[in-house]
Amino acid sequence: MSLLHLNKTERKLSLKNPANPELFRRIYPYTNISRISFDDRFIMPRPADPMFITDTTFRDGQQARPPYSVDQISHIFDLLHKLGGKSGLIRASEFFLYSDKDRRAVEACLAKGYKYPRVTGWIRANAKDLKLVKDMGLTETGMLTSVSDYHIYLKLQKNRKQAMDDYLEVVSKALDWGITPRCHFEDITRADIYGFCIPFAQKLMQLSKEYHLPVKIRLCDTMGYGVPYPGSDLPRSVARIVRAFTDEAEVPGEWLEWHGHNDFHKVLVNGVVAWLYGCGGINGTLLGFGERTGNSPIEALVIEYIQLTGDDDAAETPVISEIAEYFERELGYRVPDNYPFVGKDFNATSAGIHVDGLLKNEEIYNIFDTTKLLNRKVPIIITDKSGRAGVAYWINHQLGLSKDAQIDKRHPAVGKIYESIEKAYQAGRTTSFSNQEMKSLVKRYLPELFASEFDHLKQLAHNLSARLVVRLSESPEVRSMNPDAAGKVIGDFLAKYPVIQFVNLVDTDGKVVERVVANEEDKPKYAPLTRGTDLSSREWFITPMQTGKLHITNFYQSQYTGKLLLTVAVPVVDEQDNPRGVLGADIRFEELLKRHAELDPQDPTEMV
Repeated sequence: MSLLHLNKTERKLSLKNPANPELFRRIYPYTNISRISFDDRFIMPRPADPMFITDTTFRDGQQARPPYSVDQISHIFDLLHKLGGKSGLIRASEFFLYSDKDRRAVEACLAKGYKYPRVTGWIRANAKDLKLVKDMGLTETGMLTSVSDYHIYLKLQKNRKQAMDDYLEVVSKALDWGITPRCHFEDITRADIYGFCIPFAQKLMQLSKEYHLPVKIRLCDTMGYGVPYPGSDLPRSVARIVRAFTDEAEVPGEWLEWHGHNDFHKVLVNGVVAWLYGCGGINGTLLGFGERTGNSPIEALVIEYIQLTGDDDAAETPVISEIAEYFERELGYRVPDNYPFVGKDFNATSAGIHVDGLLKNEEIYNIFDTTKLLNRKVPIIITDKSGRAGVAYWINHQLGLSKDAQIDKRHPAVGKIYESIEKAYQAGRTTSFSNQEMKSLVKRYLPELFASEFDHLKQLAHNLSARLVVRLSESPEVRSMNPDAAGKVIGDFLAKYPVIQFVNLVDTDGKVVERVVANEEDKPKYAPLTRGTDLSSREWFITPMQTGKLHITNFYQSQYTGKLLLTVAVPVVDEQDNPRGVLGADIRFEELLKRHAELDPQDPTEMV
């Protein structure tokens, strides 16, 4: 392997600066699906040493979802450190620096003092943005240096020489300030590799030698055009791109990163190919969140790294499940049921012989010990072939029953549940039973295993309204705490979501700023509740003010209407997360019962 590394090219490369852009119409016709070309040139793998992961959850990942709060970024950063930062496998994480919230997030993560992931910046390639990096005291930043003619000629309206000169000016300025630049070669798979990219990379390596500082390069497959196939041609061949940089431009593998997108379902395999051909870092996001189709999922890269190296201690793999649970619980993201490693059914098996095999030895149908490595037990999918044993297994697994509390397949209720399942298939059903349907059946025949109806309705209230109320609290009109502006938005909200009966907006002293009643007949009952009324003694006000989190009360009787209701309350904050007050939304018991009937059918066996 070392001999291969010493086999450097003697080819002299220089910048080509055509008058017109090279758009590679032969392989990117645009009005047709792109083509994959081969020239039958094969190169041998040369794995990077070291191989590592870098994170862009807070940069590219944030471009695909609502922005994270500072507290959420801080917690996710802790999870990244816990997953692979302790070993240095997850080496760095990049952050926006433009808003006050961005900078507070960077400060919060820097204050943790972790060696890994290191906190780095991301900027556009200009001096004004670079000053943000300097002011934050960061020692490394990514900078956008687009390399395809699509970007240089069509977007930037420059030619190649002008673009390179501008990029090199900002890189030199960063090096003057002792900042390690990480040049993001945007749209690498539609770029002229030898006519622009390699000459540019060679200039960067010259600057590195002059300043005695690394100059890193991120190879950005912006459109997901990269391909992993041996013998494929540039500019789409991942292996050939990486080797052009390591062998022709003499970029150390540890200074290279691959950043892929999943437009053609190749994001993970392309990243792994980059590793195998000498690119040290693969850039990804948690759960693959990223612009358009997303980036390499970090949890998948972690598992792939362990498979390639056998280094089981490089990561705490059960944290992968912890990450998914946090995204679902705190961020309202629903992980697809069959999503690898963390979907609730990803390691599930179904009917007949599979269930029988699973009950005898889970290794027969499980990819590895998911209980140990991911803290994920093996579920099963229920059909008419599952048998009583399958039903009993589902109950014990899904409800998390302790060994002493587990239900035996000979339990009479298990027999009744299975009879209901068989009845549905005899009536013509062809699909498996969902977890929700199974819960309804088990609840009917084994109600003692479930929480009280009030607890169930409280959870239903959370599912129905929590995100709605949070979104309302984040509207500019509510944040302004202006009674008239907030009242109009709240009124529109109540008209759209009739399950909410009444909304209260109070300031940090618990004084009513505005209140809006949904039903016309209830308005006289709320007449005593005027602007300025002191509600600071109410639980729904006190708890969110103390915790900064959403809170749902238990059911109580309204002193205004006499109806049984509960309140969903959420803090109202300004753009700097400073508290402005609390927004409380009341839901009547009878409304929840109606929704319960709509969303939680009593007889799933009739859903044929």
